[in-house]
Amino acid sequence: MRQPYPFSAIVGQEEMKRALILTAIDPSLGGVLVFGDRGTGKSTAVRALAALLPPIKAVDGCPVHSAREAEIPDWAEVKSRKVTTRPTPVVDLPLGVTEDRVTGALDIERALTLGEKAFQPGLLAQANRGYLYIDEVNLLEDHIVDLLLDVAQSGENVVERDGLSIRHAARFVLVGSGNPEEGELRPQLLDRFGLSVEVASPTDIDARVEVIRRRDAFDTDHAAFMLRWQAEDAAIRDRIETARKTLRDLTPSEDTLRDVAELCLALGSDGLRGELTLLKAARAFAAWRDDTAIARTHIRTVAPMALRHRLRRDPLDEAGSTTRVERVVEDVLG
Repeated sequence: MRQPYPFSAIVGQEEMKRALILTAIDPSLGGVLVFGDRGTGKSTAVRALAALLPPIKAVDGCPVHSAREAEIPDWAEVKSRKVTTRPTPVVDLPLGVTEDRVTGALDIERALTLGEKAFQPGLLAQANRGYLYIDEVNLLEDHIVDLLLDVAQSGENVVERDGLSIRHAARFVLVGSGNPEEGELRPQLLDRFGLSVEVASPTDIDARVEVIRRRDAFDTDHAAFMLRWQAEDAAIRDRIETARKTLRDLTPSEDTLRDVAELCLALGSDGLRGELTLLKAARAFAAWRDDTAIARTHIRTVAPMALRHRLRRDPLDEAGSTTRVERVVEDVLG
């Protein structure tokens, strides 16, 4: 099977790559929303990061990739109890998908042929312990997006229909991408994504040339190109594994908590989801940097991606959301 494009070989798009890395360190951040031009490496980055991550241990044949026999859902028919390794799952969710296809439903074929009620797992089962990627998320039906965000937050998929009562683990990182020219997400849905980044085509000639050069090498001499970037990807993998272990040791100080609260209050973000996400993102970034404490530099770096999509619309302020966040960060943090 052909390996995806290496994560470390992606040219530019530093904020998008940083956001994806932070969700790999702390999946509870709540996913990433990537808005920008077509052809800017959004789907490439998601698949590249998942391929870079350490393989997961899962019971062979388990439809939800359970790590241990005790975690296998009671409805799952698993013949083997052997624990094997497999790549981190990446599942694409197509536009026009039905709710049954997402959550799972009654296995019609078995019901008709054998007269048995059996559950046919959906995309949420396939994505457990991995990534669920939605291209053109702004064109997806709102009730499907609502469903996905609810499950992503709870970590459990519940199906109550057709005489079935099914529950199974559904812990995944939700990544949505889209072009803002084709429509925007409702503010209520925007706020539910943990991080938001904006990507654009590079305007620097040298950067564009380098993109072309690397992509051409990947297509024409795949084995040599993968070997060339193997060490860089391995270094990122090792840093992510180390950051995961040190994450729990980073306890925020009182000053850090006040900085986070003052920043969100100054921006006028609704609720407390902004503060909680900002704190988690700053902690994950500090762990990525292998720092021993959460500092203002960490908050300053992650604030735009954690808060830009939570701002209320201000018709009197023509500055973009990123500029507004940076301006308030400067005022509050100095």
